[in-house]
Amino acid sequence: MTWVERGLYAPYFPAVTEPGTGSAVPPGPRIGEAVGFGWRRVAQAVADAMPVPEVERIWLFPPVRQEDREWGTAVVARRVQAGRLRVYTGSYGLVIRGRERGQGQVALEEVGETPDDVLSDVIRGVQDRAGEADEPSEIRPTHWFPTDDDPAAAG
Repeated sequence: MTWVERGLYAPYFPAVTEPGTGSAVPPGPRIGEAVGFGWRRVAQAVADAMPVPEVERIWLFPPVRQEDREWGTAVVARRVQAGRLRVYTGSYGLVIRGRERGQGQVALEEVGETPDDVLSDVIRGVQDRAGEADEPSEIRPTHWFPTDDDPAAAG
């Protein structure tokens, strides 16, 4: 069971207003609202960098909080040709308390290309190298990029 399925996402993803702006945040994904302010920014960076229909798979590693900051990492797999996926890491750093609340940065980096059949091994390797006890949660691309024709997007 992943950290999202266990409900450990709740403190990371308040669904109220964007910090520092007072503007309402659009609804997130249906899988435990597994998109917070930092994840929304990573999703926007992905949408700006590539055609969203090419995004095949997304994994979210549990965010890390320390004092007034939060960091999160996602792995995004993009279809580039039959049988091959291009792999990217998207990460964010976010101030979650204090005068600078809501300020942060996002990075999206292409890290390689892999055959479809070894992608799960690549993700496990990332988890092992990062020393993560919890495995990443895989979400459907429609959780970050809802479409009108996706039945899950309706709720």
